[in-house]
Amino acid sequence: MRIVADTNTVISGLLWKGAPRQIIQACRYQRITVVSSERLIAELAEVLAREEFANRIRSAGLIPASLVEDYRVLTEQVYLEPLSEPVCRDPDDDAVLACALAGRADAVVSGDDDLLSLNVFRGIPIITAAEWVRQHSDWQAS
Repeated sequence: MRIVADTNTVISGLLWKGAPRQIIQACRYQRITVVSSERLIAELAEVLAREEFANRIRSAGLIPASLVEDYRVLTEQVYLEPLSEPVCRDPDDDAVLACALAGRADAVVSGDDDLLSLNVFRGIPIITAAEWVRQHSDWQAS
């Protein structure tokens, strides 16, 4: 199973418990492949550096750069070809879709309403982390 996890899902999985964390764990245990790109990694680094996450990261004894690098190592990196025309109003969302195409993803996992409202993009389902966990309960590690 190959998925693209949107930045909001990745941050939730790295910093909190719940369905996004279960996806990160499935990737750690090599039960799924999370596909990413330099652009998505750069967005992750930018968002994790925001003040709103500083206390959470510090209290866990982490630093943003190490979280980003640990995540990068977990993922399969692909080269993004821009979409032929914009699909979403946010270019970052189009980068997620381009990554799904380049990485031959089976699903996009996101908490972003703009992406979720698409439901499917070129045959690739776009679902929440909770939906993904419900649909794929057989992969869970104890």
